[in-house]
Amino acid sequence: MLDPAELYEVASDAPQLDEPVLLVALDGFVDAGSAAKLAVDALLEAHEPQVVARFDVDQLVDYRSRRPPLRFETDHWAAYTEPELDVLLMADTGETPYLLLAGPEPDTQWERFSAAVEQLVRQFGVRLVINLTAIPMAVPHTRPIGVTVHGTRPELTEGHEAWFATAQVPGSAVGLMEFRLGEAGHDAMGFAVHVPHYLARAEYPQAARVLLDHVGLAGGLYLPTEALSKAAERTEAEIAEQVEGSDEVRQVVQALERQYDMVATGRGERSSLGLSGQLPSADELAAEVERFLADQGDDDKDG
Repeated sequence: MLDPAELYEVASDAPQLDEPVLLVALDGFVDAGSAAKLAVDALLEAHEPQVVARFDVDQLVDYRSRRPPLRFETDHWAAYTEPELDVLLMADTGETPYLLLAGPEPDTQWERFSAAVEQLVRQFGVRLVINLTAIPMAVPHTRPIGVTVHGTRPELTEGHEAWFATAQVPGSAVGLMEFRLGEAGHDAMGFAVHVPHYLARAEYPQAARVLLDHVGLAGGLYLPTEALSKAAERTEAEIAEQVEGSDEVRQVVQALERQYDMVATGRGERSSLGLSGQLPSADELAAEVERFLADQGDDDKDG
């Protein structure tokens, strides 16, 4: 494998940090309800970031699969929005510093990218890596939002109930990265928030807020969620209006509510962190993720 260090450049003014947490949110894979994107936007709006490392996207991104915007004005090309995959120095509301790796998911060189992240984890003395994702699920929006938690050590996921014993889902760069970090002896974990499948292609700030709540608890960070809470209130009202105006949608939601409540009642009340077992099956999860990815691909072609 080529030297992973040739994939990135560390800023000359990057400061020394005291065992920071590294949050990872890469777009291009599953992000139902745009939950991870909304979470990153909320973080960036609350604090001015400092770039401490930058990846060479020319080596990692297939521009033909995700074409960056190039603006044309009258008779000339006026602007180009270059994709950026950066490690940013951030601070929470209590001024505790942390790192954020955000940008497009690499299309190629996943192994080399994972090795590069591992080098950066060692260089910055990162104590914990947390990745943020959102997956479509057959659950109603009227019930507590669930979260699937995973980690490189059992201790990292204590207090969270497992939804599945085994599930084969499409791979991702961030999934492989977490796996390789675990092999190298680093603490890494992830939260995948559950978004009702009928809302997966709309913005769902409720899920983004839950995602940041869990990440903050795991990383010992006070992350900003006030704007997301206000957006969630507006979204709830809009969803309620749409459900009320459609018998078909209302019937779907009611059926999901009955299914959810049946599982909860049959197994005893569970927290919003998970209802281990039957709702839905691992195969159904994989199929739902694959359908979501296929739909995203269709959107790209139409665009």
